[in-house]
Amino acid sequence: MKKYIKALICAMLVAVLVAVGSGCAKVSYVTGSAMQAVEDVKSGEWKTKNIKEQSTEDKVLIEELTPGTYGGIEFNNLDDVMNYYKAAYDKTKAKTAPYIDENGATQEWYAFAGSQEIIVSDILIDGQSNAVINKLIPQLLDSLYKPSIAGLQPSMNPDPKLDVDENNESLLTLRATAEDLVAGNVKDNGDGTITIEIQPKLAEMSHVGLDSQGKIFTSLNDIGSVYDAVDAFTWASGTTDENVKVTYKDGTAQITIDTASGEIVAANYNMRAYAQVQHANLAVVHDKSATVTVDYIVKFPADEAFYDKVNVHPAG
Repeated sequence: MKKYIKALICAMLVAVLVAVGSGCAKVSYVTGSAMQAVEDVKSGEWKTKNIKEQSTEDKVLIEELTPGTYGGIEFNNLDDVMNYYKAAYDKTKAKTAPYIDENGATQEWYAFAGSQEIIVSDILIDGQSNAVINKLIPQLLDSLYKPSIAGLQPSMNPDPKLDVDENNESLLTLRATAEDLVAGNVKDNGDGTITIEIQPKLAEMSHVGLDSQGKIFTSLNDIGSVYDAVDAFTWASGTTDENVKVTYKDGTAQITIDTASGEIVAANYNMRAYAQVQHANLAVVHDKSATVTVDYIVKFPADEAFYDKVNVHPAG
């Protein structure tokens, strides 16, 4: 393994895992993992290379809406699509149900709960891939990322009373509108349900509930502050704002709605973020760069296997 790559990967994952609303909660824990990684690796020489800037072009990845009637409902434009989605979202997210948490206590959380998964790919250190690094990622995810049940996206907490954005404003109702979309469409499933598919516009350094990506996905908020909170982390040149970048694009969501009840019965949110850090110093790591692609996937409804995994179960 090249010089201190493992430590730099851990530092990179501080940014992409801590604030995703998952429970990898304490910076001190993640920093400890990074510092342990420094001790675990052996020295070696390798050349620093410039990282490639992520494209800021929005490409349409889903079908465009064909105006028409789907499931007995008329959709003439994206405003119609998002208005219908909002009504279903708000109605579904308003319902709660009792759960038994991992400590055996009863909690009143969202009745419609989803499972969480993170997939980390395309990791480059100073512009290069490494097979050992790619094999290491599942181990890092297992140790750093602890999933829990999720509310309809965006959501910061399964407890409606605690589900708020960084300004302490409630996330109980959908804020996204047609103006936040690259594209959207509707499909009639022929069984009394329709499926809405949407692709939000690109956003840089997204904040939950406050921009095109954060109104649809649980984005990472201010990851720069995570680096600033780690005393051992410094920059070889430049500032945090200059050296930490996250581009959110190419994510899509599919939401299936029962037209009779007006409620969501299934959903799949796939947020994609392209993160990069450059000019990073961490202990004996000097002036290194890293890029990574992160897919944050939330599927509804959560199944029994996921409840068993997180040791949380519906009380009924």
